[in-house]
Amino acid sequence: MNWLKYALKRLLMLIPVIIAVTFVLFVILSFAPGDVARIILGDDATQEQVAALRHEMGLDQPLLVRYVNYMIDVLHFDFGTSWISGYDILPEFARRLPYTLLVTTLSVLFAVGVGIPLGIASAIKQHSLLDYGSTFLVMLLASMPAFWLGTLCQILFCLTLRWLPVSGVGSWQHYILPSIILGASTLATMIRMSRTSMLDVIKMDYIRTARAKGASEQKILYHHAMRNSLIPVVTQIGISFAGGIGGAVVTENIFAIPGIGAMLINAVKGRDVPVVMGTIIFVTIIVGVINLIVDLICAVVDPRIDFAA
Repeated sequence: MNWLKYALKRLLMLIPVIIAVTFVLFVILSFAPGDVARIILGDDATQEQVAALRHEMGLDQPLLVRYVNYMIDVLHFDFGTSWISGYDILPEFARRLPYTLLVTTLSVLFAVGVGIPLGIASAIKQHSLLDYGSTFLVMLLASMPAFWLGTLCQILFCLTLRWLPVSGVGSWQHYILPSIILGASTLATMIRMSRTSMLDVIKMDYIRTARAKGASEQKILYHHAMRNSLIPVVTQIGISFAGGIGGAVVTENIFAIPGIGAMLINAVKGRDVPVVMGTIIFVTIIVGVINLIVDLICAVVDPRIDFAA
């Protein structure tokens, strides 16, 4: 049951992480220029109206008091309502989260399904045309920003060729281009990571020993080399999935996907502090759980990992 103790320990470690992240964010949002009450009421509001709204929202209280009160409400699963739109944050987040998770999952599956086989093949056929081609692809994808690549693909595939819809979430076709754009940088990482990891493994002494004993090349690659090379790749998959949730902010705005990325960026623009705080807390928990799952998967792949250590 060491894995259960390890999982509980990791989940408890999320508590100070959430406190640190939310406090820093709360301070930054509180000292950002502009008066939130004035933004909500508009320039025509009187000073008395602004002061009354600030009192109603608790903005006239000290920063530390406001933060503690907010975290107490969070412990009771009360994430408040949007200052700008007035919706309840928890139901709105639950409604938007599936869109973000779907796009992120599809992007990671695309990157893993293409990147890992291509990276392993490049390592096996080092210095071949395939290896040079994959290296060029890695540099190309890693150097192109998502907003630029997404805009170009919209012009080509949506407006010019009319193969795919420009934006929205009406059908499965709406998710093809956003998933590819979001997974482009992850694809470059998967190719590079799997190639490097495979090259390191096939140079190990036990691989040379297996060849000296007469083992077939196919058995050496699939039974010995590939499994041991997957450990850093699996870790990178978890990091990429967590990063994809953050990267969805750009992709969702380009393709008008109603996910948490679009929700977050609209809240930041409007200084909607409860929405920003709630979204960051949810994302922090999701990322922490993903990293925990990745660690458990690594232990299955590599039995040498000891949870008790």
